[in-house]
Amino acid sequence: MAISYYEVHAFTDRLFAGNPAGICLLDESLPDQLMQRIAQENNLPATAFVHDRGGSFDLRWFSPTTELEICGHATLASSHVLFEHGRRPEQTLVFHTRAGELTVARSDGRLVLDFPSKKVARCERPPLLIDSLGAQPQEVFKNGDYLVVFETAQQILALRPNLDGLAQLPVRGVIVTASGEDCDFVSRFFAPQRGIAEDPVTGSTHCALVPFWAARLGRKQLRARQLSKRGGELFCEDRGDRVGIGGTAVTYVAGTVHLPEI
Repeated sequence: MAISYYEVHAFTDRLFAGNPAGICLLDESLPDQLMQRIAQENNLPATAFVHDRGGSFDLRWFSPTTELEICGHATLASSHVLFEHGRRPEQTLVFHTRAGELTVARSDGRLVLDFPSKKVARCERPPLLIDSLGAQPQEVFKNGDYLVVFETAQQILALRPNLDGLAQLPVRGVIVTASGEDCDFVSRFFAPQRGIAEDPVTGSTHCALVPFWAARLGRKQLRARQLSKRGGELFCEDRGDRVGIGGTAVTYVAGTVHLPEI
């Protein structure tokens, strides 16, 4: 079996930045175990499997260790492949996922994800969270992740967390954020629970970050940066119960995965 395969760097306009994702374009569905093995072999933050249903697509995402509930950068990367490599001329793509129906539209030279908005609630500061981060934040909130608010972008850059400690927390991962200097807000995301020590650029965390910062800053249109080593830029919009998350992507690898017949 031959599968068309791409590696795309998402939420960036240049190679060797943003978040890398592997994209497998499927003519037929694959067993879950095989998709997980491919993702493990790729050893990227996410590998996406895209199955054309004729007018819309099934989309699933796997980290090297587990299937993901939602993944922004691999959705952006999948859309980039479909738009740029001859699979779909339309302006909007529709994906059927574990997170429900998601759309991606081309607009002003960017791809814009339409994702569900997530509210956060203020919570107590778990000692393990604070000890593992090694720094005292201003505030702590929670939904499926901890959202930890610091005062400055420099504090976010300086964090060197204990990942073994973070991995013991009963959440998907830990978002750290602060207001930005050359943008509206910055963030980093640690998810050792999902086999990702630090994610380079995380679209899904902005489902919570966008409404949080939109309320604090009093505006709907926001520009964000993720301050990982690779770095990335996101153009966001608070849409009430949805968020728009825009960005660009570049293709790094185009080739074929060869598998024995199944």
